[in-house]
Amino acid sequence: MLEPDGSVRPSYADFAELLKSLSAKDLDAKTRAAEELFRRLGITFAVYTEGGSTERLIPFDIIPRIIDRAEWDLVQRGCVQRVKALNTFLYDIYHDQEILNAGLIPPELVLRNSDFRPEMMGVDLPNDVYAHIAGIDLVRTGEKDFFVLEDNVRTPSGVSYLLENREVMMRLFPDAFANQSISPVGNYSERLLENLRAVAPPTASDDPVVVLLTPGRYNSAYFEHVFLAEQMGVELVEGSDLFVREGFVWMRTTEGPVKVDVVYRRIDDPFTDPLAFRSDSVLGIAGVLSAVRSGTVNLANAMGTGCADDKAMYTYVPRMIEFYLGEHAILKNVDTWMLRNEQDRKHVFANMEDLVIKEVHGSGGYGMLIGPASTKEEREEYKKRVEADPSGFIAQPTLELSTAPTFANGMIVPRHVDLRPFVLSGKDTSVIPGGLTRVALREGSLVVNSSQGGGTKDTWVLETAK
Repeated sequence: MLEPDGSVRPSYADFAELLKSLSAKDLDAKTRAAEELFRRLGITFAVYTEGGSTERLIPFDIIPRIIDRAEWDLVQRGCVQRVKALNTFLYDIYHDQEILNAGLIPPELVLRNSDFRPEMMGVDLPNDVYAHIAGIDLVRTGEKDFFVLEDNVRTPSGVSYLLENREVMMRLFPDAFANQSISPVGNYSERLLENLRAVAPPTASDDPVVVLLTPGRYNSAYFEHVFLAEQMGVELVEGSDLFVREGFVWMRTTEGPVKVDVVYRRIDDPFTDPLAFRSDSVLGIAGVLSAVRSGTVNLANAMGTGCADDKAMYTYVPRMIEFYLGEHAILKNVDTWMLRNEQDRKHVFANMEDLVIKEVHGSGGYGMLIGPASTKEEREEYKKRVEADPSGFIAQPTLELSTAPTFANGMIVPRHVDLRPFVLSGKDTSVIPGGLTRVALREGSLVVNSSQGGGTKDTWVLETAK
């Protein structure tokens, strides 16, 4: 909120004036009001580290993160560029594999990747889109230095919290929205549905049928599945509600079967089709892969997208951008050591206390070692894990993440944050203004994941530059 000299940053000027009129008691009352609103709406998240699937409210901070228009334009252009390159990469590896033939990416990273689906080779998808919904995790380390931490193109979550955060803030601070122009996010569901309909297969009618496939109420993001289905006005279904007959996917209804054109799936590849992948899965649709290959149904995101968002492939995204788009990457990558390489591994083992080590296929903040916060015993134990499967891990420096003003323990204090903008691809590629800001609520903590006890805050993008 403040410049180095202590003056208020222009983007925060209006909100800072509003804060002057509020006491700590007022802010505490607004925090309790927000919690009550979330409780009534049933906005929960499962935190598995607390033993079992512990449902709880996601902590919400009432001080918004405010981004200037010029800053946002940079982020937006960078996210669009990145997702376009990732979609082109996915098309390429399932068709001519030009980037592998050019020697820019080691073939084994793709062809031996557990998320590479040979069954998708040669399959043409509508508009050549594989990652219809992407979440790009960003951190900021300087005035204009945004770094990409990771790309989420399998089943990115969190957009429902973005939308509900805005609803709550508009109730708590109506004057703030009346006095300045803040980019709206409320039309996300309409834009998502429009993009999903734009990638319906040729067999679809002029009014394609879209459904949202959920693994069920015990999934950590089930609230989001219900929320998005309701917002889009589409059916929320489980695997048992759908079946394949005569090459098409059908939905069971009280009035008889209805043909489905697009399935927005929130289940992972191995569970999607028990005939093709895990035979013990009861979450998917038997035979859906065959329907995808024959072009009678489309899945969002496509099967096999996970090959593009593991933490090893991440290091090659700038090369993808140059190879496919002929451009330099707008957003920077974090320096990354590949632990399958002996030299990289030696360097990391010698500097574990200064680095963050992650599982290549990890997500949600699970399975990480944060060197500066670890003990010698934890580092030695983690080293054994790496030695058992070096190709399953990468390491990165501990970045000095930017902080944002956060209301905690009756005071406004700095807390580390990241940002997940959501990128939609279908008819075209676009970014929802702002995205989800996640905040590390514990002082000094760098872990912002909701699954690890972090919280969220609303993200305001100003319509006009300050």
